[in-house]
Amino acid sequence: MLVDRILIDGRSGSGKTKVAHGLLEAMPDAQLVRLDELYPGWDGLEAGSRHVHDFILAAERPRWRRWDWLANEPAEWHELNPARPIIIEGFGALSRENRALATLGIWVELDAETRKQRALARDGDTYAPHWDRWAAQEDAFIAREHPQDLADLVIDG
Repeated sequence: MLVDRILIDGRSGSGKTKVAHGLLEAMPDAQLVRLDELYPGWDGLEAGSRHVHDFILAAERPRWRRWDWLANEPAEWHELNPARPIIIEGFGALSRENRALATLGIWVELDAETRKQRALARDGDTYAPHWDRWAAQEDAFIAREHPQDLADLVIDG
């Protein structure tokens, strides 16, 4: 039996985390992986997406490595139970390679102005200086991968 592997993607501030928590309520046995915890720094979107593929979806022993944002270096590994559902939430989750190994892809869509307001209200001064830098990485990923087209479900955030 194929165990659920769910990818939740959408631009920063779109509402991915809210969708993930809703799924966790419906699937209490599921494990949540938040890409915000494993991106290797502010320029790490692509590396985070590859990490999902290499260490979670394509791995015999799924796991992920936390990024220590304060020390700016890799931290501890977290093991995942391959027999339980895994929900992966974060921008870059829904690449073509990742979607091929997942049972469901979800894209969360929201207008740019509302997204920015939400993200900066949530993370404030920590995120504000990096907004444009991160958005440029999102733009490049969308242009190459077209994650919204890979989604089985598109949700209005």
